Amino acid sequence: MELTDTVILLRIFIGETDKIHSKPLYEQIVLKAREMNLAGATVLRGIMGFGASSRIHSQKILRLSEDLPVLIEIVDKEEKINAFLPYLEEVVQDGMITSEKVNIIKYCGTKS
Repeated sequence: MELTDTVILLRIFIGETDKIHSKPLYEQIVLKAREMNLAGATVLRGIMGFGASSRIHSQKILRLSEDLPVLIEIVDKEEKINAFLPYLEEVVQDGMITSEKVNIIKYCGTKS
C-alpha cells in the first residue's frame, strides 16, 4: 500500500468470551484476515463497555474478566475488506461491525 492510498478501517466489536468452534472469536477473525492477506489486524481489550443489550461489561478488582469488550481493527483496500465481510456476517452473532475511510500516514515493516 502507498502513503496516498485511502483505505478502509474495519472495526469489529465483540465480547472476550465469544467463541467459534470452541476457540476465541477474536483469534479466529485475525487468523482469517491473515489467511486472506489483509494488510493488518489488531485486537484491543477494553476495560469497560456495553452494547445492544445495555449490559455493562467491566473489569473488577476481584475478578480478572467478566466478558470484557474486544475491538478488532483491520485495515486494507476497500475491495479486500468487502471480500472479508461475508465471513464476518457468518461468525459475528453478537456485536457490531463498522467501517470508515482512512488515509495511510505510514505503513512499513521489517523484511525477513
